[in-house]
Amino acid sequence: MSIPSGSPAVASRVPEAVHRRRWAILAVLMFSLLIVVLDNSILNVAVRTIATPAPTGIGATQSELEWAINSYTLVFAGLLFTAGLLGDRIGRKKVLLGGILVFGLASALAAFSSSPGELITWRALMGLGAAFVMPATLAVLMNVFERDEQPKAIGIWAGSVGLGIAIGPITGGALLEHFWWGSIFLVNVPVVVIALIAMAVLVPDSRDPAPGKVDPPGVVLSIVGLVLLVYGIIRGGELADFTDVTVLAPAVGGLVVLAVFVWHEKRSSHPSIDMSYFGKPAFSAAVAAIALVFFALMGVTFFSAFYLQSVRGYSALQSGLLILPLAVAQMVFSPRARLVVDRFGARAVCTVGMLLVAGGLAAFALFDADTPVWVMCVVFFVQGTGMAHIMPPVTVAVMQALPRERAGSGSAINNTFRQVGGALGIAVLGSVLSTVYRGDIEKHLDGVPAAARDVAGESIEATLGVAAKLGPAGKPLAAAANDAFIGAMHVTALGSAAVALIGAVVVGLFLPGRASAPAGPEASRQPDRVPVAQGGPAE
Repeated sequence: MSIPSGSPAVASRVPEAVHRRRWAILAVLMFSLLIVVLDNSILNVAVRTIATPAPTGIGATQSELEWAINSYTLVFAGLLFTAGLLGDRIGRKKVLLGGILVFGLASALAAFSSSPGELITWRALMGLGAAFVMPATLAVLMNVFERDEQPKAIGIWAGSVGLGIAIGPITGGALLEHFWWGSIFLVNVPVVVIALIAMAVLVPDSRDPAPGKVDPPGVVLSIVGLVLLVYGIIRGGELADFTDVTVLAPAVGGLVVLAVFVWHEKRSSHPSIDMSYFGKPAFSAAVAAIALVFFALMGVTFFSAFYLQSVRGYSALQSGLLILPLAVAQMVFSPRARLVVDRFGARAVCTVGMLLVAGGLAAFALFDADTPVWVMCVVFFVQGTGMAHIMPPVTVAVMQALPRERAGSGSAINNTFRQVGGALGIAVLGSVLSTVYRGDIEKHLDGVPAAARDVAGESIEATLGVAAKLGPAGKPLAAAANDAFIGAMHVTALGSAAVALIGAVVVGLFLPGRASAPAGPEASRQPDRVPVAQGGPAE
């Protein structure tokens, strides 16, 4: 189990054979995580191609594009908690292998989708597989590393997210330049095959040795509550109206069901998750920080693809290369974040990280159609640096607050808040972007045929499509579309920055400060491991 800070060393739960190959296991876990991250970052640069009519794309509308992303998010977020519990109970390796297999099969099916409806369906199946992959990778990590090495391992694990962000857009851009759009999904298949083989050979299984009774009501309530809440959020973004009954009914219903879930867990003799952990300010602040930072970033990630490709005219590959500084910053700084935390404390490090993210987001409000490339690269690097000093410390705070036996549940909590925050960010900020854009562009649609006006006002891609059909007469409309989108982007960016500032306040108030120095000169050197002969089994 986890060793409380400052407590004496106890018997290791990690067998010596597993401990010796822990870094190879981490590499396999990163490779598995890379599959999930890679797919989403590839899709971000492919949305414009998929929106193009056949044979180049499949003619997906703005709403269908959002659902191609959101169907994945809906299933993923709804099942994360259940997947974590299942891994703790039946074994994390089994869950991980099954999740990757489902993800690979769904990727192959998505590659050959002939309609937006099929793509949305297979993306949902991919979300099902990913829901079992994401929490299992972090749970396995917590069971092959001792407490003293966990911050370093989590930093490297988080850095692999940056690697996925870097490889995804570049790979996606290169594939889209040479192959059909389905190749962005088909590329997952060989990666899945390699991951399955490496995992079967290297990764040990682990589970909660005393899981207790099953909590079916808690599991059902968590799934229903999360699915309803996330669906309501997504629906609100789709309609750009959060007062519509089809938005309020599922969202409020989801909150009510989740409230019942919390009530049930507090009173259950065998709860799925001990709610007392949320009574710890550091734990609650950590999960809140995860939700807020992804709320702020995901909305910007969604519209930045349209800014780079539609307004600036960059190709998918060029857009991917421009995001490279963000990924590089995460890869460089995430594994080293623990060293900065050791020196300055989690509170100071995460607060500064949040302020860097807020500053990077606010900088989007200064972007226009002629912003130099180097300025964009600097902004992306600042954002990546901020993220690298937020995610590892808050993930360590969440994971080390729970016993090692409940690592799957802890990882699920971490990722559930991330996904709900990200879905809310896309929905709310996407709604703001859409509303501001439509309000600005409508005044320029007088010269557009009446039958096409509603379509032309949906998005910048729709407006540019109508402008292209008008020939030379459409040039003023295209210019107006670019101006309207940039104006809407400025408003949305400032909203994102404000949310990141709220995150800075939360972590500044509630995360722990710098740890006190150990009492004796040898205290910090006290090993967390003892020979395996003195410890228990891996499970």
